Amino acid sequence: MRLAICVQTDEVPVAVPVALFTGPLAERARKAAVAGAAGLELMTVDPRSLDAGAVRATLSAHGLQAAAIGSGAIASTTGLTLLHPDAAIAARAYGRLEDLIEFAAAVAAPLVTIGSLRGRLAAVGPGGQARLAEILWAAAERAGRMGVRLVLEPANRYELDFVNTAADGLAFLAQVAHPALGLLLDTFHVNIEERSWTDPFAALLAAGKLWHVHVGDNNRLAPGQGLIDFPAIVATLRRFGYDGYLSAELLARPEADTAALQTLSYLRPLLENAS
Repeated sequence: MRLAICVQTDEVPVAVPVALFTGPLAERARKAAVAGAAGLELMTVDPRSLDAGAVRATLSAHGLQAAAIGSGAIASTTGLTLLHPDAAIAARAYGRLEDLIEFAAAVAAPLVTIGSLRGRLAAVGPGGQARLAEILWAAAERAGRMGVRLVLEPANRYELDFVNTAADGLAFLAQVAHPALGLLLDTFHVNIEERSWTDPFAALLAAGKLWHVHVGDNNRLAPGQGLIDFPAIVATLRRFGYDGYLSAELLARPEADTAALQTLSYLRPLLENAS
């Protein structure tokens, strides 16, 4: 297991509430490397505006990997969602997903995350879930050809109105039925929707579909600042042989640098003790 920090890329026009570290990407990368992170999850809204070669060189210069390409800032800053009721906007959202996949391949990121980018079923009515399954099958097919995988994020009921739990996620994967589509679990959402800290992780790992993990405590602060049993979660991940990233996607409080450092200082000993 490796530790990563979610950071926004330089073209994002506003501060993303769950992106950590401050400054341009090069400064964020330097801070992450000094603090002991292995990778950065890059939250971008317009990857075509970025120089992928320069981004990859920046990461390499600091000994970092691109842990994933995060789509979490797109819906909130651009209004684009895959299930938008305006067909033209939904088409633009799909084009943006294709851009994320291409950017991931260009910076050697293994995954593209899909959370709020999917949109809400309530916006489109009956048939929306089948429609999204078709959209994600096509996107996964494209991603697979480029050596990239997609991870869908179960999210709490207050943010999204379907695929809220790990079990929902597995059922939806069966509907899509594409090998390049898996799941990520976020401990903050697990805290709201699940009955156990560890069972959802165990279920997805047993199914071979847990490919990425977001960490944030129950109050969405840094791990160790709330109630979630992270030692039990890390032990479960280790027991099932999870070798992906634990990526900090949490509120930048008390401010972005401190939240990132708190996360790394808390989780690093847990991973070392679990190794």
